[in-house]
Amino acid sequence: MAQLLLVEDDAAIRGALIRALTERGHVVTSHDEAEIIRVLDAGADDYVVKPFGAGQIDARIRAVLRRAGSADPAAAGPLEVGGLRLDPDAHEATLDAMRLDLSRREFDLLHYLALHAGQVVTRRDLLTHVWRMPYGGADKTVDVHVSWLRRKLGETAQHPRYLHTVRGVGIKLSPPP
Repeated sequence: MAQLLLVEDDAAIRGALIRALTERGHVVTSHDEAEIIRVLDAGADDYVVKPFGAGQIDARIRAVLRRAGSADPAAAGPLEVGGLRLDPDAHEATLDAMRLDLSRREFDLLHYLALHAGQVVTRRDLLTHVWRMPYGGADKTVDVHVSWLRRKLGETAQHPRYLHTVRGVGIKLSPPP
């Protein structure tokens, strides 16, 4: 995910830009020149001076992603983990060929975990990538949604099939043995 540094004098315009970019999955920070220099020295790929258009920002982000070799994971098509199948294009999830009735957030959570199947994903990563809250949020939000997903997958925290809690670390999606 790209991290953007946004500098804008007008609070209303800055707020609108931050909302628009955040909704598209980008991390946006807004600080003074010293912070700009610090972020560029720390590895930021670009700095944009106003005036600029949204198209220019999107093009710069695509260029950074191309240089980084990143591809849109959703473009890879359906994901399968054991009997669990997620189709991001159709926004459908099935378990053993039975359709799961998931909310948008539940689907996004399950999709992100499926993209990282077999890996432990921290609550912070989930808040950043699924909830778009890179600077924090309530860990209980993640716990509640994981609980709802477990119920819909026919499992419990005590008897997990797909969603395994790694105590003190995070959640791991893996197929049943």
